[in-house]
Amino acid sequence: MQARMTHPAFLIPTAIKGLQAYGRSAEDQGVPSTTLEMVHLRASQINGCSVCVELHANALKKAGESDERIFAVAAWRDAPYFTDAERAALELAEATTRVADRGEPVSDELWAEVSTHYDERGVAALLIAISSVNVWNRLNAATRQPAGAWKP
Repeated sequence: MQARMTHPAFLIPTAIKGLQAYGRSAEDQGVPSTTLEMVHLRASQINGCSVCVELHANALKKAGESDERIFAVAAWRDAPYFTDAERAALELAEATTRVADRGEPVSDELWAEVSTHYDERGVAALLIAISSVNVWNRLNAATRQPAGAWKP
């Protein structure tokens, strides 16, 4: 597979700076970095973004996550490896990524569950992380960025 074009964010320097700053703003807001990586990975799996799936799976591995947990992110509901807080974050990632799939993308029940594990700042961080990776996924999908091409 070959990319259709140079990645749009690399062509427009202010775009890359803005996207990176937006994504980093979710860090250190009360959500563990591994949870943020898991929601990035889950959204990327849903969107079929091979670049981001590879990137976030590797980041989880580098952070010391087990293969079992990394491999099971796509099937988190049926896997015993996740905390209730991680499950809530993963469900929020799915709902927020698939906004057109339901009449009410993020139900009151899901919002309440997420809010039992994260304060308002943490919920904001999750939403920023999820929306950020969705932007990258869509840019990568539209321009057919191949996994591995970003490696030195």
